[in-house]
Amino acid sequence: FLFVFVIPFVCLLRVSSVCKKWKLGVKQSLARRKNLSFAGWKMDDDSTARLVGYAYSLKELEISRSRWGCQITDNGLYRMSFAKCISNLTSISLWGLTGITDKGVVQLISRASSLQHLNIGGTFITDESLYAIANSCPQLKSIVLWSCRQVTGNGLLFLVNKCGRLESINVWGTRLPLDCFIGLLTI
Repeated sequence: FLFVFVIPFVCLLRVSSVCKKWKLGVKQSLARRKNLSFAGWKMDDDSTARLVGYAYSLKELEISRSRWGCQITDNGLYRMSFAKCISNLTSISLWGLTGITDKGVVQLISRASSLQHLNIGGTFITDESLYAIANSCPQLKSIVLWSCRQVTGNGLLFLVNKCGRLESINVWGTRLPLDCFIGLLTI
């Protein structure tokens, strides 16, 4: 019960290595969490995948780049994709993670079938990720593609056509022609 009040994840990682009972306590406190935010923490693939794996009830996951330099890569997303909670996530933020590509995003998204909100702005994804999102996330309501300069109008049109519940798309900073926006508005 005490570990529910330990907010910093770095502290939880350290506490979990004290003994077997404390490790179990950390697992139980994480299992009850509905949301995890690593914003502001210097996390790597190993520690992030381990913590997400413990969070069975997780609904919202924020792994945004912070000023401290979050070091999440495709390998971390791949390892996280096997966590039991991934299929129940309704919100994921990977904003600004420059160490991830389509390879990691596609792997994670292919298992996140309940996803409603996705922020992958500031990453180097391409249309390949948009195709995976469109095919795996029928419940998607909002997506942030802020400054995803490798995304094209074809990928966006595919996404909009496949995700009938989509209400909001942020494409600020992308390199899309005006006729693409007009085409999106007609849909």
